Amino acid sequence: MKYFILFGPPGAGKGTQATAMVEKFNLCHISTGELLRNEIASGSELGKQAKALIESGSLVPDEVVEGMIENKFRTVRNVEGFLLDGFPRTIAQAESLDQMLAKTGESVTSVVSIMIPDSLIMERIRHRASIEGRADDASEEIVNNRIKTYHEKTEPLIEFYKKAGKYAEVDGTGNIEEVRTRIFDLMNKF
Repeated sequence: MKYFILFGPPGAGKGTQATAMVEKFNLCHISTGELLRNEIASGSELGKQAKALIESGSLVPDEVVEGMIENKFRTVRNVEGFLLDGFPRTIAQAESLDQMLAKTGESVTSVVSIMIPDSLIMERIRHRASIEGRADDASEEIVNNRIKTYHEKTEPLIEFYKKAGKYAEVDGTGNIEEVRTRIFDLMNKF
């Protein structure tokens, strides 16, 4: 089983590229954002808590996200692997993922990191907000908080995965097809 982590700042194109990656490599896409949005839509207590955190630009507690992901690993069948999108976002989450996979004798295959400059992050998120109407994309203050949170909490994962020999970076600038070609070229190596 392969375990890819899709990495990059908000607006890097992770959601756009994930669909093609899943299709080409027969992966199960685990988007923590989508898992949480489904929980919010259900109106559950967890969904209500998650909604308040997400709308303020904060992260949902690790144990909640980890439980949802581990459940997917145990229940999804007939795939070649998994594509994690939005997890891990911190060193603690990465260590928890390693422990989770070690239980079954497995490990992360590779990080696929789509990198773009901050100026492009804001431009892409504004565009996404106008198309999808996502409330978490509409406020410049919330978007700036998400960018700040990414730099402070998530960027340290680059060094974590470089040290583990599992980090690979892709230039996320250019059109969708150009970026997709770079991603597929990288993933074909595994």
